[in-house]
This record gives sequence, structure tokens and C-alpha cells, in this order.
Amino acid sequence: MIDETMLDAMEKMDKAVEHTQTQFSTVRTGRAAPALVERLNVEYYGAPVPLQQLAAIQVPEARMLLIKPHDTGALAGIEKAIRDSDLGVAPNNDGVVIRLNFPSLTEERRREYVKVVKHMAEEGRIAVRNIRRDARKHMEHAEKDGEISADELDRAEKELEKVTHDHVERIDRALGNKEEELLEV
Repeated sequence: MIDETMLDAMEKMDKAVEHTQTQFSTVRTGRAAPALVERLNVEYYGAPVPLQQLAAIQVPEARMLLIKPHDTGALAGIEKAIRDSDLGVAPNNDGVVIRLNFPSLTEERRREYVKVVKHMAEEGRIAVRNIRRDARKHMEHAEKDGEISADELDRAEKELEKVTHDHVERIDRALGNKEEELLEV
């Protein structure tokens, strides 16, 4: 029972860490990356579709993204989605592909991005702690029902605390790396 709860909690915590790291990749650094736009929802024949399903995204230069839609009818929708996003770049549409030129980041903009990333990291930490709380409740109910002893509960809670600490540390390391990447000129 305890093992099942611990494995479930660890699996959920791993997913929370992965989600946080995925969110970090959507924050722009000095370089262009497909992750910046691939999750943008594009209005395509009346339905929102992620950009990565509608187009090939390439990085021909360090500060440029090239978006080539599989269907040229989607060009206007893709262009609108990029304009409406908070990327801060103007799409250049030549009728076949869309080019996005990313200007170099100012110091002020870099600091804003660091704040955004710190907020994402805090949300990740909160998610991990909520998973810990749920697992702890589950184990406490098992102890009340007589399925496990108080000693087993105590050991499991210590193990759960260690696992939680490890996952929060992984988020903090990813945050440190992203912060360093953002502040690098």
C-alpha cells in the first residue's frame, strides 16, 4: 500500500518537474527556438490547433525562425496567432513561409523574463508539494483504517519528504540554468 502510494506520488512529481521544464523552454532567451511557437494555438478551419501540427518550424539562423505551413491556407491564421501572442515579434509573411526575426534582448526584458521563470518554478514547487500533501493524506487514512502501523506511516512520511525535497531541488536546478541562460549576453 505504501509502495503504491509512493510510486504514484513520485510519478506525479516527475511529471510536475517535466511540465515546469517544458514551460521554461517557452521563455525566450537570446536565441530562437521552435519551442517558443510550437504550442501556439492557431485558428484552423474553426478549431484551435497547435502550430506544430500545422507547420514545419526551422531555425536557419540564431535569431530567426522559419515557419513553413503544410497548407498555405493556414498562413493567415498562423500569422494572426503569432501577432496575438506575447512573443513581441512581427511575423514576415511572403506567401509561402513566415519568418520571425528575434531582436536581441534588452537588460530590462531579460530581468522580466527571469521574474516570469521564477513564477513558473514556484508553480512547479507548489504542484510537487500538493502531490506530497495528497499522498500523506492517503497514507494517514490507511493508518486510521488499520492497514499500516504508525511506525510504517512515520517511515513513509520521511521517505515522502526526501522524495519531495529531491524534486523541488530538480526544479531549482532547472531554474538556475534557465536564469543563467537568460542573463547571458
